[in-house]
Amino acid sequence: MHHKPHGPYEKYIKRPQDFLCALLASVLLSPVLLITAILVRMKLGSPVLFKQDRPGKNGKIFKVYKFRSMTSEVDANGNLLPDEIRLTAFGKKLRATSLDELPELFNVLRGDMSMVGPRPLMVQYLPRYNKHQARRHEVRPGFTGLAQIHGRNAISWEEKFNWDVKYIDQITFLGDWKILLDTVRTVLKREGISSDSSVTMEEFMGSDETIQ
Repeated sequence: MHHKPHGPYEKYIKRPQDFLCALLASVLLSPVLLITAILVRMKLGSPVLFKQDRPGKNGKIFKVYKFRSMTSEVDANGNLLPDEIRLTAFGKKLRATSLDELPELFNVLRGDMSMVGPRPLMVQYLPRYNKHQARRHEVRPGFTGLAQIHGRNAISWEEKFNWDVKYIDQITFLGDWKILLDTVRTVLKREGISSDSSVTMEEFMGSDETIQ
């Protein structure tokens, strides 16, 4: 899973740029972060932040941070209820505006994530990837990426992974900034928030070929 940087931008500039962008965004958006945190506390209670293990570069596990968008309701056996039941109207608005993703800026500051790259997915998906799909872990996961501006949750898993690998094979300064700007447009238009049959995205169960 070794990835050789394509050039000086990826090797020397991308990480410092990520840090500066995340720092600037955190400062500029601090009022939004504060107000969102207060609203989450009022609407959903504590904890305000949702944290979960996700695989990063080379499959290394880190904790991703988001604003909570779901309740903690469980069934009689203590199991969490389905997402569509726990996702409140307020939570849907958070996801539609992508405000729930803002705490990931701190993951970028820490070096767990990049501003642009494949989105960090669930740990249980790791053994379900085929060799092509597993390449998405050759680089740091991203706050946004090519898949997010080409359909987000409205496209299939295979299409998402193809966009992820395409990005890894052509990381450039101009490409990253185009993705960031296109992400703003996608969020403002609220495109691709849900798949056809889920409030977010169906669980990835693997493709025809799995990793041996």
